[in-house]
Amino acid sequence: MRIDVLTIFPKMLESPFSESLIARAIKNKIIELNIIDIRSFSKDRHKKVDDNPFGGGAGMVLKLEPIVSALKSIGVRKKNKFYKNSYKKPLVIYMSPQGKTLNASIIKNLSKFNHLAIVCGHYEGIDERIMNFIDTEISIGDYVLTGGEIPAMVLIDSVARMIPGVVKERESIINDSFYNGLLDYPHYTRPAVLGKLKTPAVLLSGDHKKIEKWRKQQSFIRTRKRRPDLIKKYNLEIKELTK
Repeated sequence: MRIDVLTIFPKMLESPFSESLIARAIKNKIIELNIIDIRSFSKDRHKKVDDNPFGGGAGMVLKLEPIVSALKSIGVRKKNKFYKNSYKKPLVIYMSPQGKTLNASIIKNLSKFNHLAIVCGHYEGIDERIMNFIDTEISIGDYVLTGGEIPAMVLIDSVARMIPGVVKERESIINDSFYNGLLDYPHYTRPAVLGKLKTPAVLLSGDHKKIEKWRKQQSFIRTRKRRPDLIKKYNLEIKELTK
């Protein structure tokens, strides 16, 4: 997968992706990550990319020309109206608190694309005319940050994990919270006993069928306790395991 990130603060994105699984995926060419400095497309001699909003008001707005020029430099010409079925075309994402809230379903869909282009906003936002080039807006929650770089990092990290080869064991992804609608089951490791703190006996039994059933039970129980809103979305068959 190719990921282009358009930002006015490129250094913010350099360090997070120089470590761990993402760095390895980039090294192994599973992911191609390009950080594009919007300022380099500014025609202003001071490389200015923002201006006062028409009509007055507080704050500044990111200008139209630099962002459009940056998008065109990576092959974006217009909004991809059929992006859900056109995985080979670049999908342009604007990280915005006004967008759809990021969830497991969106992440799975995004991981199918060959090319993502992520626009990071700042200040009061972007010139509205840029939306003619944006396919979808995505938010990471109902709050506002200083810019779109941190949300972009969250999006990239979550999507990258879904790409084959990034996470060594596919089972780790399948058992993650939210992948199948439930929260993850509890985990234990050595030592089996520490004072009065003990590991559930079933996990030491060697009976894989019993272990699998216990984990499904615990996953359901944990979800019912912590996120009851998710239960309605999950297969009712799991409820039978808790009886």
